[in-house]
Amino acid sequence: MTEKISLAKETKQILNENGIILNKNLGQNYLIDDFKRKKIIEYAKLTKDDTVLEIGPGIGTLTIELAKKAKHVIAIEQDTTIFNILKKRLEKEGIDNVELINGDAVKVDFPEFNKIVSNLPYQISSPISFKFLKSDFDLAILMYQKEFADRMNGKVGTKQYSRLSAMLYFKAEVKFLTKVSPESFIPSPKVDSSVVQLKPKNIKSIKIDDEEFAIDDETYKVYSKVVKAMFQHRNKKSKNALIDSRHIIGFKDKKELKAILNNLEDENPKVKELLLERTINLSPESIMELSILLKDHLK
Repeated sequence: MTEKISLAKETKQILNENGIILNKNLGQNYLIDDFKRKKIIEYAKLTKDDTVLEIGPGIGTLTIELAKKAKHVIAIEQDTTIFNILKKRLEKEGIDNVELINGDAVKVDFPEFNKIVSNLPYQISSPISFKFLKSDFDLAILMYQKEFADRMNGKVGTKQYSRLSAMLYFKAEVKFLTKVSPESFIPSPKVDSSVVQLKPKNIKSIKIDDEEFAIDDETYKVYSKVVKAMFQHRNKKSKNALIDSRHIIGFKDKKELKAILNNLEDENPKVKELLLERTINLSPESIMELSILLKDHLK
C-alpha cells in the first residue's frame, strides 16, 4: 500500500523533480494546506453537472480535486513550463475531463462554464474579476489577497470602501468565507489571503423620486466613469472630486463643468445634496443616482 504524502510534500516533490523555482512576482504562490484546499472545494458545492473554470491552476493543486467532482474543468495557465507539467500530471493520473489552455486569462476567450474556483494570481485580481462578471455563471469561489477582498466588500464610510466596492455592488454579491495565512503557501506571501464567494446580481433598474430608471450597459459605463473620477478624491465633496478628475468624465475645461454642475444644483435639490456629500459617504445607489442625473450632460 502506497503511503499518502502530505500536500506540502507532494508539491515540493513535483517542483523539485521539474527544477521549478516559483516566482512570487508572478503570483506563483502554491497552496500547500490540504484542509484549506478541502474547504475551497466544499464551498463550490460541485456536482457532475458542473463545468468549472480555473485561472492559474499551477501544478494542479485544485485542478485534480475539481476534476474528480465536476463534469468538466477548464484550466487556464499562462506559464508554458508549468502548463506542460500539469498536462503530464493529468495524463499520468488518467484524468481526461480537464481542458487545458495555455494563455493569458485576461486576454483569452472563455469557453462556457457555470462555476469558477481559483487561487488567483493576485496581480490580475481586478481585471480578471471584472472579466468574470461579463460572463454568465452561477457561483465563484476565489482566493484573493485579504486587503483586496476587504475592498471588494467595503462598507460605505469605511477605509475599505473604494472604487472596487462601488463597481462590484451592482454586479455581484460578495461574501467572505475564510482567511488563509501565509504559511498555507509556498513560497509564503507577505500578506494574508481570503477566500470569497461571488454570486452575480441582476439589478436592472433603480428608483429615483418614484421614477424607474434602467441600469443598462450605457448607464453602467457612465456610472463607471463617475465612480472612477470620484474615488480619485474619496475624501473630497463629490462635486470637487468630479471637477478635479474632469478628464475622466470627458471635460477639459474646469469652468465648463463647474457651470453645468451649478445649473443642475439649481434645478434639482437632490443633485445639490449628492454633490455636497463626500465621496466616501455616498452609497453605490447614491452614486448611480447621481450618474443617471448627470448622464445627459457628460461627454
